[in-house]
Amino acid sequence: MSTRPERVVLVTGGSRGIGLACARRFQEGGDRVAVTFRTKPPAGPEGPTEGSTDLLCLRCDVTSPTEVEQAFEAIEERWGAVEVLVANAGVTRDTLLLRMGEDSWQEVLDTNLTGTYRVVKRALRGMVRAHAGRIVLVSSAAGFAGGPGQANYAASKSGLLGLARSLARELGSRGITVNLVAPGPVATEMLDDVADTRMAELTAMVPLGRVATREEVAAAITFLASQEASYITGTVLPVDGGLAMGI
Repeated sequence: MSTRPERVVLVTGGSRGIGLACARRFQEGGDRVAVTFRTKPPAGPEGPTEGSTDLLCLRCDVTSPTEVEQAFEAIEERWGAVEVLVANAGVTRDTLLLRMGEDSWQEVLDTNLTGTYRVVKRALRGMVRAHAGRIVLVSSAAGFAGGPGQANYAASKSGLLGLARSLARELGSRGITVNLVAPGPVATEMLDDVADTRMAELTAMVPLGRVATREEVAAAITFLASQEASYITGTVLPVDGGLAMGI
C-alpha cells in the first residue's frame, strides 16, 4: 500500500471497461474513488446494484448540467473537493456520414466533448482553490487517425486535444496538470459487438498485433495522475500498440 496521502478521485463512466479498471487501480493506491454511471453501476457481489461496491457510485449523465452538479456535491459532502479527475464517459454511434442523422452526431459530441468540458469545469472549482490537481482526458487513437463510420466519434475525441492543451496553458500556474490518453482498440464490452472480420482487420493494423487490456490503459492514466508525472502537462500519451504513431 502506498504511503502517500489518499486523494479524492472521480472517474466518469466508471461502471465498466477502462473506467472501472482505473477506479480499481486508484483504490489499490489508497485513494477514495467515486465513479459515475448512466445506466447501471459497477456490479458487486450480488450484481449491478447501486451501492453494491466499495466505490462511491453516482448516477450521472454528463450531458445534464444538473446531474453533474449533483454528483460533485455528493462527493464534496462525503469527502471534500475532487483532486483527480478522469474524464472517461463516452458513447459511440458509428455509421457512415451519409447515413448519420443529426441526433447521432449531436449525442456523441454532447457526451464525449461537451460532457468533458462540463465535468472539468466543475472540478476546477476545488482544484484552483487548492492550487493543485490532476486531470486526465480519455481520447482515442481514432481522434488522430480517423476511422470509417466514426466521423462523430473521431471529431469529439480530436476536440479533446484542443481542450486539454488550452487548459494546460491556463492552469499550469495553478499547479494543475491536464493530459490526454489516446487508447487504440481495447478489450472491453464495446468491442464485443464488432464482427470477427473487423476485429481481425483492427488487430492486423496494430504493430504489436493485439488489442490492449483495460488494465494497460488504466496504468497510463494513473501514471499521469501521479506525483511522478508532476512535470508533464498538455501531452498525449498513446496506448495503441503503435497504431497511430507519427500522426
